[in-house]
Amino acid sequence: MKDNSYLKWADIFKTIGHPIRIKIIETLLENEKCVRNIWRYLDLPQSTVSQHLSILRSKGIVENEREGSSVKYFVRDKKIEEIIKIIKSNK
Repeated sequence: MKDNSYLKWADIFKTIGHPIRIKIIETLLENEKCVRNIWRYLDLPQSTVSQHLSILRSKGIVENEREGSSVKYFVRDKKIEEIIKIIKSNK
């Protein structure tokens, strides 16, 4: 396998392949949010959301931006939005 794009895409699918991460991405596609709003919206512990956001950030799927005293997260890779739309259309 000479083409590294296959490895990259496999890594992306592995990263977003967790139910909590899919929910986080779906939430962030609505609009950018801070961690507090994400964990409140998803009714999950703050530590769980932060851990998953860290994984998503390390893979370049989401990014964060400081806004005053809070940090807002948003989906960086628009291809991910397409993937989520496809997943949702097959429910």
